Amino acid sequence: MLINLSDVLSDQHKTVEETVPLTMDVISLRSGDHPVTDKDLVHVRVEHIKEKELLIQADTKLTVLIPCDRCLDDVKHEFVINSTKHVDLGLSDAELTEELDESNFISGYHLDADKMIFREILSGWPEKVLCRKDCKGLCPVCGRNLNAGPCDCEDPGLDPRMSVVRDLFKNFKEV
Repeated sequence: MLINLSDVLSDQHKTVEETVPLTMDVISLRSGDHPVTDKDLVHVRVEHIKEKELLIQADTKLTVLIPCDRCLDDVKHEFVINSTKHVDLGLSDAELTEELDESNFISGYHLDADKMIFREILSGWPEKVLCRKDCKGLCPVCGRNLNAGPCDCEDPGLDPRMSVVRDLFKNFKEV
C-alpha cells in the first residue's frame, strides 16, 4: 500500500500519520512461498527532521506459515514489527552514514508500506523453525514423520566413515 508523502516533503512539513492495510498475502523467498495467515493494519507515522531527512515509524503484527526444519509441518510464526527508520532522501544508498537507514521503500513522493514491512520481516526471519523442541523429524529411509509414530524401517546405523569424528567428540568433551 502506497502512502503519499507530499505533505511531509512540502514546505509546511506536516506529519503524515496513516493506518493502511497490509496487501501482501505471501512471503516469497528462495526457500519457497510462505503464506500470511493473519495480519493487522499497518500504522505508519512519517515526520520531517531537517532538509530531506525523515523519521518513519511503522507498527504491525502478522502471522506466517513456515515449515518446520526437521519434519516439514507448517508452524505459525508471529512477527511483531515496531520499526523506526531514519532516512535521508537526498543521499543515495552508497552515501549513507551509519545512523541513516536505506530508503529503497520510498519512490518519489510515495512510501511503499508493504516493501518496508517485507524488509523488516527479512531481517527478523528465524534461523531455525521447529514445531516443538523435541521434534523427531523425518525417517531418512521412508520419509515418514517420526512425531506421528515410529516407522518399520530398519535402522541404517551410523556411517562408519564418521567414526573418527564420533571418537573425537567422545574423547574431548569441550570441542
